[in-house]
Amino acid sequence: MNLRQTQLAGAQVIPGSVWSLGEDTRADFITKTYAHLFGAIALFTLIEVFLFSSGLAESIAHALMAAPGGWLMVLGGFMLVNWIASRTAHTATSLAAQYAALGGFVLAEAIIFVPMLYIANEQFSGVISSAAIVTLGGFTALTAVAFITRKDFSFMRSVLIWGGMCAMLLIVAGVIFGFSLGPVFSVAMIAFAGGAILYDTSNVLHHYPPGKHVAASLELFASVALLFWYVLRIFMSSRD
Repeated sequence: MNLRQTQLAGAQVIPGSVWSLGEDTRADFITKTYAHLFGAIALFTLIEVFLFSSGLAESIAHALMAAPGGWLMVLGGFMLVNWIASRTAHTATSLAAQYAALGGFVLAEAIIFVPMLYIANEQFSGVISSAAIVTLGGFTALTAVAFITRKDFSFMRSVLIWGGMCAMLLIVAGVIFGFSLGPVFSVAMIAFAGGAILYDTSNVLHHYPPGKHVAASLELFASVALLFWYVLRIFMSSRD
């Protein structure tokens, strides 16, 4: 497919991006990005298995939840780490820096997830696997939309920034003033995470330059983790 045909297919060609450098380069970049994404998911799973099998998960969960504003720390930390991941994905240049950021982010996410996974495992049998299946299905469907349409979703950036800020303010307000955000908030955040996946996948297709596949996988992992977090919350709230 030549440049003109690509443009007619609805793809926005960004100079210097993998999309502008030919089919082989693009295919190699996408393959590496998603290989690292699934590697990050596998690493996250292995860390959680270790934490739970060693008994550390219980200690971490109790320590975080017993601290003043425990849920604020967990939820706020989750949103903050996701923001840092997105920022790092755009600014990291060397592969070493990208790998360090990806490894550190996966470890941070694994620790932040412990309290909710611990409660889900103790009180709601089967919800973790159910939430994981729904998350995988949603991610696959959204990825297919981005690949099939080849639409550039970069216009969603400002919406995602404002949405993230509003979500953080609601979380803080809920903890300070003692009101529950409830399942409606979780549904809204699932929609937000879906938008983030479309945006990130679009960036993989249209905006990342060669050599940033690790950073691209980091940003995708952050969005998948966000989706899994709120899908799990929906499953847990439905069992109350």
